[in-house]
Amino acid sequence: MSEGTVWDMMKQSLALDAADALHKQYLPVASFLHEEERNTLWIAEKQMWDIMPYYGYAVSLRGRGEQENIHTREEFEEDDKRQEETVQPDLEDLMLAENEESQRISREQQERLLQEQLLQEQLLQEQVQNKTPIQFEPHVLQKEVDISILKDYDTLVKNFYTIDKNTMAGSDQLAVDKLLGKNMGISKEGEEPQILIYHTHSQEAFADSVPGDKSTTIMGVGEYLSQVLTSRYGYRVLHHTGEYDVKARDDAYSVALPALEQVLAENPSIEVVIDLHRDEMAEETRLVMDLDGRPTARFMFFNGLSRTRKTGNISYLKNENLDDNLAFSFQMQLKAAQYYPGLTRKIYLKGYRYNMHLRPKTLLVELGAQNNTVEEAMNACDPLAHILDMVLSGQ
Repeated sequence: MSEGTVWDMMKQSLALDAADALHKQYLPVASFLHEEERNTLWIAEKQMWDIMPYYGYAVSLRGRGEQENIHTREEFEEDDKRQEETVQPDLEDLMLAENEESQRISREQQERLLQEQLLQEQLLQEQVQNKTPIQFEPHVLQKEVDISILKDYDTLVKNFYTIDKNTMAGSDQLAVDKLLGKNMGISKEGEEPQILIYHTHSQEAFADSVPGDKSTTIMGVGEYLSQVLTSRYGYRVLHHTGEYDVKARDDAYSVALPALEQVLAENPSIEVVIDLHRDEMAEETRLVMDLDGRPTARFMFFNGLSRTRKTGNISYLKNENLDDNLAFSFQMQLKAAQYYPGLTRKIYLKGYRYNMHLRPKTLLVELGAQNNTVEEAMNACDPLAHILDMVLSGQ
């Protein structure tokens, strides 16, 4: 049914109601007469037409409605009710269909997003698996260091050393000519071990070390350093894996000493001794740098002076190789500054001996810290080995 038809029907119904009301108001007697008797009242109705034109319009609609078979109000209401009953299920069906369509589209969108996410994860995994690790390339000279200004003691200390407050070092020990005057070179000829790598603190681990897996601790880093020195630079390396800090950490140096003395006695060809550690830092301090696209742990050389401010020289911790130890760490630090600026921290000087008396060419290295990753620590072994080779080959 069109909107115009409905509106006409409503006007006609209202007009008919109005006509009946006018009959009852102004011709109450006529409203009770039979239809044929009402015809005699045409004169009165004519007067009502003149007084109230709307009455005439209503009566004319009554006649036209009878001619055109227009519904009465009751019929119109019945028809409207039937229409509502007919239309309402259609609306419900339409809404249900729209809801189902919306749910279908939503499911399709979720499935599409899930597929896209899985595809991205797969591509990322393939990239990681297929990614070629960045290979280490030894640096050429990066930075010139003016040795002449280092002849000033204060300038030397400021640029190369951190002296612990409980010890002291004078210009008699820290003099650049003296430190550079020591020959640290060794020959690569022969078949016997030349370099010993060990760990006074074997239990030191990194941020992502796997519990129980020694290859992810400082022990694993020492093994990798041994491999680099052997395969790339042609040294013969003995990696000693004794554990001396399992029961207690504080006395690990004294516990390790007899075993180290035995290893050296059995291998008199060893000229270089490296005690490889990892440091302990505040959690917010990260000892790492980007070295040619490789995340690399920074490291530090360490020397014990067998001297404290309180006691002076410690006679029972005498180190006849102290000057050579200091020369070795300084030459390593100088090469690092020239070839890998920023990779090393300042040499740390402390009061005790730390078993550094065992050989003239002895290093104690603090490589990274507890919040470095294993990868960062492993990556640091490459430049460390290169620096060591430059010093040991006399470059």
